[in-house]
Amino acid sequence: MAQLTTKLLTIHTRLVAVTCLILACALQMRAASPVRVVIWDEQQPQQLIAYSNFLGNTIAAYLKQQPGLTVTSKRLNDPNQGLGAEVLDACDVLVWWGHVRQTEITPATGQDIVRRIKSGKLALIALHSAHWSTPFVEAMKERAREDALKPLSPEERRNAVLVETNRYPKFFTAPKYDDFITPFAWYRKQPDGKVQVTLATPNCCFPAYRPDAMPSHVRTLLPKHPIARGIPAEFSIPQTEMYNEPFHVPPPDQVIFEERWAPGEWFRSGSLWQLGEGKVFYFRPGHELYPVFKEATCLQIVNNAVRWLALKESIQ
Repeated sequence: MAQLTTKLLTIHTRLVAVTCLILACALQMRAASPVRVVIWDEQQPQQLIAYSNFLGNTIAAYLKQQPGLTVTSKRLNDPNQGLGAEVLDACDVLVWWGHVRQTEITPATGQDIVRRIKSGKLALIALHSAHWSTPFVEAMKERAREDALKPLSPEERRNAVLVETNRYPKFFTAPKYDDFITPFAWYRKQPDGKVQVTLATPNCCFPAYRPDAMPSHVRTLLPKHPIARGIPAEFSIPQTEMYNEPFHVPPPDQVIFEERWAPGEWFRSGSLWQLGEGKVFYFRPGHELYPVFKEATCLQIVNNAVRWLALKESIQ
C-alpha cells in the first residue's frame, strides 16, 4: 500500500509539473505574440500636402519599425471599407483617422466595432478629427448609456426604460459655448415603478476650432501612465489645428495630456475611457495639412498607447 501511495504521489507530482510547464509555455507564447495593429485612414487627397504617402501610412511605417508589432494599413476605398470581419478578427488595436467622409461608415459598422471593444477583443485609438468618426461616436454613446444607468440600483437598472434624444440631429453640427454639455441624463419614476432615463447623447464635438497652424503646448498630467512613458512633462507641437473645450463626450476615466494655445484655448488632448472589457483612447493633436505625425513625441504616444491598450488591463 505504501509503495502504491508513493507511486500515485509521484504521478500526481509529475502531472502538476507538466501542467505548470504547459501553462508557463502558453503564457510565454502569449507574451511573445506581437500586437496586431490596424491603421485605418480615410486617405483624403489633402493629406499629400504634408505626407508623401498619406497620414495613416506614415504612422504605419513608423510602427512597423518598432519591435513586437504587426501593422496593417487599411483605407476607406478597400473592400468592405477595410473593415471586414477578417480584418477586425485579426486586430488587437484599431487606430482611426477620419475627416470629411465620416458618414460613409454606417452606424452598424461602428456598433460592430463597439461590441468587439466591450468584449475585450480590440481597443480603439481615435486621432484628431476622428472625434466625429462612426466608431468613436458609437463608443461614446455606449459609454454614455452605461454612465446614465450607473446611479440606479441593480433592480432599477434591470427594469429601466432608456430613452435617447439627440440635441444635434443634423450631423456635423458643432455645439455653442452656452449649450448644455452632452451627454446628460434626467430621471423620472413612472406609475408602474420603473425609472425612465432620458439620455441626451454626446455630440462628440466642441464649440470652436481654428486651422491656422498656431503651435500648441502640451502638458503631461499623468507622467506615470504607460501611455506617457518617455514623454516630456511639457512639449510643443509646432503646427496644429486648435480645438477648444468643452468637448461633448462622457467624462474620461483618465486625462493624460492637456493642450493649450497662446490666445487661451485649452483641450483635454489625451483622454481614456473604459468600455466593458476594452478601452478607447482619444488623442487630439493633428491636421491633415500639418506634419503632426512626423513629430517624434506624437508618434511615441501612439506607440505607447498601442502597446498598453493591447494589454487589456482595466483602467485604475
